[in-house]
Amino acid sequence: MTRKGKTIDTVWSGTWVAERLGVDLGQAAGEASPPLKELLGLALRRNPKRAHLLVSQVLGKHVPQSPEAVYAAGHGLGVRVRELLGDSAADAVVLGYAETATGLGHCVADGLGPAPYLHSTRRPVPGVRPAGGFEEAHSHATSHLLLPEDPALLAGRGPLVLVDDEFSTGNTVLNTIRDLHSRHPRAHYVVVALVDMRSAADRDRLTGFAAELGARVDLIALASGTVSLPDGVLEKGRALVEEHEAAGATAPDPAEGVAEGVARTVTRVALGWPAGLPDGGRHGFTAAHREVLEAALPAMAARLSDALGPLGAESRGRVLVLGNEELMYAPLRLALALERSGTAREVRFSTTTRSPVLAVDDPGYAIRTRLVFPAHDAPADGPGDRYAYNVAGAGFDTVVAVVDSAADTPELHAGLLARLAPHTGRVLLAVVPSHTPSHTPSHLPDDRQEPTVTEPQLPEPLRGPAFSSYAPEDVGWLLQDLSDVRLEAPTEEREEAIQAGGAHYAESLPVEYQPSPQYQELYRSALDASAARIARAVGTVTETVLAERSPSPVLVSLARAGTPVGVLMRRWARARHGLDLPHYAVSIVRGRGIDANALRWLAAHHDPADVVFVDGWTGKGAITRELREALREFPGFNPEIVVLADPGSCVDTYGTREDFLIPSACLNSTVSGLVSRTVLRSDLVGPRDFHGAKFYRELAGADVSAAFVDTVAARFDEVADAVAAEVKELLAADRTPTWEGWAAVERISEEYGIHDVNLVKPGVGETTRVLLRRVPWKILAQRGAGSDLDHVRLLAEQRGVPVEEVDGLPYTCVGLIHPRFTRGATGADGKAVASQ
Repeated sequence: MTRKGKTIDTVWSGTWVAERLGVDLGQAAGEASPPLKELLGLALRRNPKRAHLLVSQVLGKHVPQSPEAVYAAGHGLGVRVRELLGDSAADAVVLGYAETATGLGHCVADGLGPAPYLHSTRRPVPGVRPAGGFEEAHSHATSHLLLPEDPALLAGRGPLVLVDDEFSTGNTVLNTIRDLHSRHPRAHYVVVALVDMRSAADRDRLTGFAAELGARVDLIALASGTVSLPDGVLEKGRALVEEHEAAGATAPDPAEGVAEGVARTVTRVALGWPAGLPDGGRHGFTAAHREVLEAALPAMAARLSDALGPLGAESRGRVLVLGNEELMYAPLRLALALERSGTAREVRFSTTTRSPVLAVDDPGYAIRTRLVFPAHDAPADGPGDRYAYNVAGAGFDTVVAVVDSAADTPELHAGLLARLAPHTGRVLLAVVPSHTPSHTPSHLPDDRQEPTVTEPQLPEPLRGPAFSSYAPEDVGWLLQDLSDVRLEAPTEEREEAIQAGGAHYAESLPVEYQPSPQYQELYRSALDASAARIARAVGTVTETVLAERSPSPVLVSLARAGTPVGVLMRRWARARHGLDLPHYAVSIVRGRGIDANALRWLAAHHDPADVVFVDGWTGKGAITRELREALREFPGFNPEIVVLADPGSCVDTYGTREDFLIPSACLNSTVSGLVSRTVLRSDLVGPRDFHGAKFYRELAGADVSAAFVDTVAARFDEVADAVAAEVKELLAADRTPTWEGWAAVERISEEYGIHDVNLVKPGVGETTRVLLRRVPWKILAQRGAGSDLDHVRLLAEQRGVPVEEVDGLPYTCVGLIHPRFTRGATGADGKAVASQ
């Protein structure tokens, strides 16, 4: 590597990490492919899932490289795929992964020959309905969309070629195949990567997966081997990153602070990009498009060459063509044409990225410098930092920034272009028109096309640790953060306002109940006693969903009681099937419906038919009915909710119909990721906002959210056989809801003179909520109910609420909210008194 003013000795660019963390690369035995250490270096990053980063030398992302070398790597892999497929190559489709493999996948498609190409994207496009979507477990940003202009592109029966820069665990590829195979089954899949770094167990898993699918799955890579990761490497890597960032050793920019005020002119280059030619594979790139591009490249390269200045000028020395995040292929082909023209002494190619990586200015480290600048294409997940690596201090005489027109914004000039200016003699800007889909798929007649409506993009989900104590991959919250808004009100004030009709329960929050040491001990005992029972119910409901609803469901839990269940269902699917299911939490409010903006976000990112709504339990079925009614305006979503426990017999997909204590019902936010109930108030939630909630960071010391999930998940293996037997019986059984719970609630409401079913809360979970959040009147307990009600009895005693044992109750217990409540109905100590 050459840097301005000095020459660097050749040393493996993974040495620095290897020496400090013990991470190493091992070549597969007997392999004649290029040495792994020629293809890969190592770096560290802030990522809760994987501390190390394999830095490719031939991808054209983090390391500036000869365009010829980058193109040859992908094109050569495509030739190998063509040889493997033979005659069936003519029917193949190539799919690349955003953001790092968008260009690599396109190069593979070129080598394959006639194959159309599509890459996943993290940029939603109004009016284009996703043909699929999936999660990438170890990525910095996980959600992928498939947005083909013509949905028929993915509907064929020919081979599907999936291209990623590395094949580590294989989870991302398996998730994709499983999702697409459930829609359009194929007999042959080919996985292509620059490097195959799977463990023996992951290799066996792919073999088993192919057998389960009944399809052939081949893999082609430039090289294969393993990554040796010592124990504790994630924690050590995190500590090392923190140490170097704190010490200021990250070398973010050798000219930090110089860019401001630099008045160097940015020269625009008119490429003459052909009209109608897509800027890449985001919406599909066909053989016909390829012909147009090949014909236009020489003239576009000539325009770039002319813009470099006169022959022999310094600006024609070392030239970097810099692509932009997912826009890799068009800049690469321009760089390759410029390199082949011979009009510059040296041409290199790399791309900006959204992935944060530690930079260390050491020859044994793969990321020497980084430029940091704000996003400039109005990303759907909001503003954030973007990065250009190994550009600063690399001695480039000219940098040609290539962006699509969606990214040609004032933020581009004030950000990236200004940051580049101190590090090069000249900055050129070439803009490729962003392709706008026609919205007229070839397989539908024109008279069946629906008009498209362009709406502002909704924000991306909130994730931990910034919002909630759950891991970021466990759940994405389709909510807005109202943590800084005072929303809590005393329980008695809330109850009076609600019953008087002056306020809705979702307009404020109860003060978070802080459990006593005695109550916390009850919770721990309950969890120890029921963990296996819950694990069995989790397994049963998850297996039923996979068998009947979708092999690759998108779990959408109803915040917040449904969220721990959604996290557990996701854990079961991963533990038992290797699935990384997307999981989101949304708000639904009785009497107000479900968050319509959350549904719009889900429809823009996933197939609504794959969405499965999840809740903790049914009481009388009010939310079940609310959801069904709310979804009438959103065709495509299945309105049938799934629950862990269905004592009210309100749904047909459940883990159990027993009314037993689910320990997560015992606590509030401290078992639900430290997230409050959801809030819907007109002065806080606008027409384009998600419903709101608070993140109680200050309660971290009492948080048991992760411990609850871990404790239940630890029992998965021991209940697996019982789950399999139970699911077999359930799938053959008549599970039609009887709604006996609703009938019981109506009867109790009249017998006790309440005359309002909303004040009758049946089941252990709902009764617990009454005692924690509302003003309880009395508790009805099934005669002889045992330890499942210990916590209810304790809470009732603390609040002075009588517990009445009754016969013929279809639930273990029922909580009655104080009817006709005023603050006068509560004593000075907050305990309930007799109804007037």
